[in-house]
Amino acid sequence: MSRDRAVDALRAYAIGGVVLGHWLVTGLVLTGDGGLHQASPLSALPGLAPVTWVLQTLGLFFFTAGFGSTRSLSRHRGGPGRWLARRLRRLLLPTVALLGVGAAVLLAATVAGTPDDTLAVALRLAVSPLWFLVPLVFLVAVTGPLRAAVRRWGVARCVAPAVAVVAAADLAVRLLPAGADLPPVTVVAAWSVPYLLGVAHADGRMDGRRAAGTLAGGGVAALAALVAAGYPVSAVGVPGDGISNLNPPSLFAVALAVTQVGLGLLARPALERLLSLPLPGRAVSEVNRSAVRIYLWHQPLLVAVTALTARTGVALPGLHTVPDGVGWVLTRCCWLPLLTAVLVTVVRTGQPAGHLSWRRRPGGGEVAVRSAECVPRTPQVYDHRRSGPPDLQEVIAVRDSDPPSRGRADGQPR
Repeated sequence: MSRDRAVDALRAYAIGGVVLGHWLVTGLVLTGDGGLHQASPLSALPGLAPVTWVLQTLGLFFFTAGFGSTRSLSRHRGGPGRWLARRLRRLLLPTVALLGVGAAVLLAATVAGTPDDTLAVALRLAVSPLWFLVPLVFLVAVTGPLRAAVRRWGVARCVAPAVAVVAAADLAVRLLPAGADLPPVTVVAAWSVPYLLGVAHADGRMDGRRAAGTLAGGGVAALAALVAAGYPVSAVGVPGDGISNLNPPSLFAVALAVTQVGLGLLARPALERLLSLPLPGRAVSEVNRSAVRIYLWHQPLLVAVTALTARTGVALPGLHTVPDGVGWVLTRCCWLPLLTAVLVTVVRTGQPAGHLSWRRRPGGGEVAVRSAECVPRTPQVYDHRRSGPPDLQEVIAVRDSDPPSRGRADGQPR
């Protein structure tokens, strides 16, 4: 079973949107005592709220997770327990590594006399991305039952109860007194909607443009109705606003996820043509291969770069200054290449010893070959145009009977 290149592109876009969105809305202001406190440019620039519709891509993240988990489960030959253990290991091991390194860095920063407000901000931003593990681990664990439910009742009947739960929670938030706490049930219910769409798409239930158009059109109509009903325009929380569309996720977040999934599926032909080019295809494969590490490390690295440069005592524009205008946003964009370079370096450092080497095929195209460090006896060949990165798929192993000295240089099976 080959990979869906369009879904790979949507996953890469989802990860890129989360990273770019966080880096653009997370302002860390240098105070007089050398500490840092958090601020958001959305407070001073409410006109930028529609931009968050493009950069808040968690719906696509859960959609591609549902698609990938269903595809992986359908071709797994062992029991569901072994499959789940392997799937969760890919999520939890990078998380444990992040927590270990983060604890060591915070301890060193405390000993070095870092101000308390900086430590608080660093801890909050380092831990905040981990919330996604709760709904994601739960949804991955019940992928089998969800797939069976979609096959029996259809995706519309399966998502309807989840939407009803989110709607009831939204109504309760508006009716209950200020400060009343509700159980975080919408964290699972809201993100189960795009996850179920991914499950259905993996089973071939949303392949046509009609289904994609229905999702996109229905999502846009729902967004317009919700904004007219008084929901915040921003897809993410804005400091000072009483209600957030993301914490906890509201009907607005669900409608945005459905819209993004529909538009993504409509863009399938364009995405497939784009990924037929060597450079975009290779970039998407690399992002997919390191998706979890990129997600986990992007915020801690923003704090690290900001805190280290703050040690000079100079407030650098766009990095330590108050996000109070368009100029700050433009200046922050100038810092993005440095942040990206640091993130790429850290992510590559944390990758396994084996690596993928790209080799051109005689008939055109490229293949990615896993180095012999990881597979000394059975070379594993991945067709870049068909199967994608090994980190997110079951391995396609091709046994090559030639001895090492006569191995095929082009990575082709016999």
